[in-house]
Amino acid sequence: MKQPQKNTGKATSAATPAKARGRKRRWVPFAIKLSLALSVVLTLWVIYLDAVVRDKFEGRKWSLPAQVYARPLDMYEGKGINPALLEYELELLSYKKVNAPTANGSYSLRGDEFVIRTRGFDFPEAPQPAVGLQFQVRAGMISNLAVNGKADPAALVKLEPYLIGGIYPAQKEDRLLVRLDQVPTQLIAMLLATEDKGFYEHGGIAPLSIARALIANLSAGRTVQGGSTLTQQLVKNFYLTDERSLQRKLTEAVMALLLEIHYEKDQILETYLNEIYLGQAGQREIHGFGMAAQFYFGQSLQSLELHQSALLVALVKGANWYNPRRNPERALARRNLVLDLLAEAGTVPAQAIAKAKARPLDVTPLPGLSTNRFPAFFELMQRQLASEYRSQDLQTEGLRIFTTLDPQVQQAAELSLASALNDAEKTAKKFGNPTQIEGAVVVTMAESGDVVAVVGGRDPRFDGFNRALDAVRPVGSLIKPAIYLAALEQPAKYALATELDDTAFSLTFENGDTWQPQNYDKTTRGKVLLQDALAHSLNLASARLGLALGIPQVTKRLHALGLERDISPYPSMLLGATNHTPMDMARLYQSFAAGGFRVPMHAVRSVSTHQGKTLSRYPYEVRQVSDAASVYLLNHALMEVMTTGTGRSAKRWL
Repeated sequence: MKQPQKNTGKATSAATPAKARGRKRRWVPFAIKLSLALSVVLTLWVIYLDAVVRDKFEGRKWSLPAQVYARPLDMYEGKGINPALLEYELELLSYKKVNAPTANGSYSLRGDEFVIRTRGFDFPEAPQPAVGLQFQVRAGMISNLAVNGKADPAALVKLEPYLIGGIYPAQKEDRLLVRLDQVPTQLIAMLLATEDKGFYEHGGIAPLSIARALIANLSAGRTVQGGSTLTQQLVKNFYLTDERSLQRKLTEAVMALLLEIHYEKDQILETYLNEIYLGQAGQREIHGFGMAAQFYFGQSLQSLELHQSALLVALVKGANWYNPRRNPERALARRNLVLDLLAEAGTVPAQAIAKAKARPLDVTPLPGLSTNRFPAFFELMQRQLASEYRSQDLQTEGLRIFTTLDPQVQQAAELSLASALNDAEKTAKKFGNPTQIEGAVVVTMAESGDVVAVVGGRDPRFDGFNRALDAVRPVGSLIKPAIYLAALEQPAKYALATELDDTAFSLTFENGDTWQPQNYDKTTRGKVLLQDALAHSLNLASARLGLALGIPQVTKRLHALGLERDISPYPSMLLGATNHTPMDMARLYQSFAAGGFRVPMHAVRSVSTHQGKTLSRYPYEVRQVSDAASVYLLNHALMEVMTTGTGRSAKRWL
């Protein structure tokens, strides 16, 4: 038999390439399938990103907080004015006191002469341009009024209203939308020169810029230069987070390309101008150049000067790092660099650049970190709007709310309450009762019902329990004028000279309880005139009069005059044993001051959209609720309270 042949090395080596070719042939389909799968995944990812980009950009709707303004200050010949309070309001508006006002938002005071350069304001009814005002204050009134250097005694100029605060969404982002045509061209030129010179040429990313930045960063061993375009910056702010990773950068680049494919450059730039983060005010984030102009300079974006626009562009690099209030030297250096880059672009004369670099930062003093400066008034305003507007609308629709608050009256009310509480505590301490006393103030305009000031407690900035609106306490003798008005409305039976009985009495109720009122000084006076009984706040005469009229009649009169809370139907009610708030009492006395007409008190004058369209107006509503002649007699008697009665000391002090 033939022996089987042995395998040789030659045969083995010949088989190896064949096996390798087999393995390669098996890997080729796998690689193709893997490539196809990756292509499908990549395509689906791009499709998903495309949908995200288009959905949010086309339906871009920022949550815009409502902006709440005080009343504008009307300036006209003959207007009563307090120089100290006018200066207070100018300082509140961040006007700068200088020797010679030339810039908007500045003023001077020499003797009795004011010179003011206003900033202008876009009121819903008509824009108020920035003007130069010059006038004197004589006998407490504006005189010799001149506008832009020309005497104009018939002129009416509105000083821009103070921004009280805002009603913010949950994320606390604050922005004021601007259109591209509202942005100064010099600001746009500086932004492009500083952040993205080739914005109008590239397609969303700039590979050469990225390469230059990569080389610079590798050479420095740290991040010293960025290569992101404005489009990439917008994508990061609008769609992504601040996470630093290769995946996030890749996503940013793809989304930037997609954004450029679908939208015009001007659309992208306008969105960037409204989205970019430019500062922090407590918990509020300042987004967009429109709000940044208000936050740092107290002006509209359109009215900024070159050096101010340059500072806003400087903040794009890092709003917290270059914060002009905390790091002024760092901010100044960055601002001047922006101006130098603008000079290199050659779009602005060198003389203007040099002049801008010589200017200071000109930012306003640090704004309050609380959301609203006057929380007690703010709460009243919100309660009024609650019946017409949803909270979500107030937080997200960018409404502009124009209120009745008068900052000058508010300041006077705050100081007055603080002084009164301190005096009361000193008196209490003398009698061995060292305690902290609280109080509240409500100030209204008799003719219009405008609520011009509200102080909710000792600390006017405390955003908590609002005593003006919610402190329900026995009102005491404040109730008595309503009793006397109810009597005077029966002229056949009662007049100011009618005699009342001021003698002791007692009432016994069915349960056996006894009510036995007394005068404050525990004496009786027998027969007294109705006018004197009111002037001296005599309890016995007032209670007898109220019982003669009937408690239901007095209660009816109180409700007609504006008291909305339930009133206890007991005789003690006639001496003020009924609980109400300071706002309730203001409403009651509003009717007395208005001559028997009920003028609903309100804190809001109008509401408009951020584009200026008026949504709501609150015109004066007047309804007669009491006989005018009777109210006239009552008011005459109330003046006697201040001249001969219980208010004598108050009159001397006033």
